[in-house]
Amino acid sequence: MNLVLPDISAESTLPKAYSHSLDWVGMENIALPVHIENTRCPSQINAFVSLDDPFAKGIHMSRLYTRLLELTNIKNLSLFDIKHVLKDFLESHKDLSTHAKIEIHSELYIERPALISKLSGWKSYPFVLSCQLLKDQFEARLKVEIPYSSTCPCSAALARNIIQQRFQTALANQEISLDQQQIVDWLNTTDAIAATPHSQRSFAILNFKLDQNIKHIPLILFINQAEQSLMTAVQTAVKRIDEQAFAVANGQNLMFCEDALRRLYGTFLQHKNIKGFNFKVIHAESLHAHDAVARGSWQW
Repeated sequence: MNLVLPDISAESTLPKAYSHSLDWVGMENIALPVHIENTRCPSQINAFVSLDDPFAKGIHMSRLYTRLLELTNIKNLSLFDIKHVLKDFLESHKDLSTHAKIEIHSELYIERPALISKLSGWKSYPFVLSCQLLKDQFEARLKVEIPYSSTCPCSAALARNIIQQRFQTALANQEISLDQQQIVDWLNTTDAIAATPHSQRSFAILNFKLDQNIKHIPLILFINQAEQSLMTAVQTAVKRIDEQAFAVANGQNLMFCEDALRRLYGTFLQHKNIKGFNFKVIHAESLHAHDAVARGSWQW
C-alpha cells in the first residue's frame, strides 16, 4: 500500500497578517568535508534560499541538504561547481526563491619548511568561501586569515639608542677600547644588548571579491603572495638556526600596522584573479593592552 505523506510546507494557511517575504531561510553549521586546492577540508557549511512568496509556508530544506552532499565527491571544488549547486537550489524552489547562498567555513592545512634547517611543520589557515546567486548574477567572496610576526619600528629605534648610549658610556669609562676584539666581546654581553624591540603576533584578515571566471579557487596562491609580501610569516618546527633567521627577518622588516597593510595593497591591487578586496591587519600589541589595527579596501 502506497501511503501519501503530508507536506505541511505546501499546505499554506497563513493569515494575511503573517504573510511576509523572508531574506534567507535554510541551515547553518552543516558538517561536510570538501576538497579545495586538492586538500580535504572538514567544513561547516551554511546554505540558504530566499523565501519570496509571502504566502508560502516554508522552503524544502532537505532539497538543499541532499544537493550539498554532492559537493563531497568533487576532488577540487571550483566556483563553477558551487554556482551549479546554487542554480539547483533555485530550480528546486521555483516560484518560491530567486536568491541562493552558500557559505563554507573551514581551514586549509599547508606544510611549511623551516627557514634554514630541514625541519617542516603544518600551519592552519582559517577561511570562509561565500557564494551567492541572484537569478543569473553570481558573486563569490573569499576570506582568509594569515598569522605573521611584526616588530615595532619605534621600539627598534629606541633599543638601538640605548645600545649606542651604553657603548659611549663603556668607551668613556674605559671599560673597552676601540680594539676590534674588545668591541665584539662587549657586544655579546648583557650590558651591550640592554634593550630589545618588541614584536607581536599579528594577523592579516583578507577579504577578496573573486573573478567568477577563474578556473579554480586560488587560496594557496593568495596565502603565499601575502606571506611573501609581509616577509615574517610565523614558523612551525624550528632549530636555533631557524630562530635566528626569523629574528633577522623581523629586524629587516620593521612594520607598523599601516606598513603591513600597504604591503598587502601593493601585492593585490589590480590582481588578475580578483575584482576587489577589503583588508584588516591586527598587531596584537605586546607593549599595550590594546591592539593596533589598520583597514583598507579597493572596489569593495
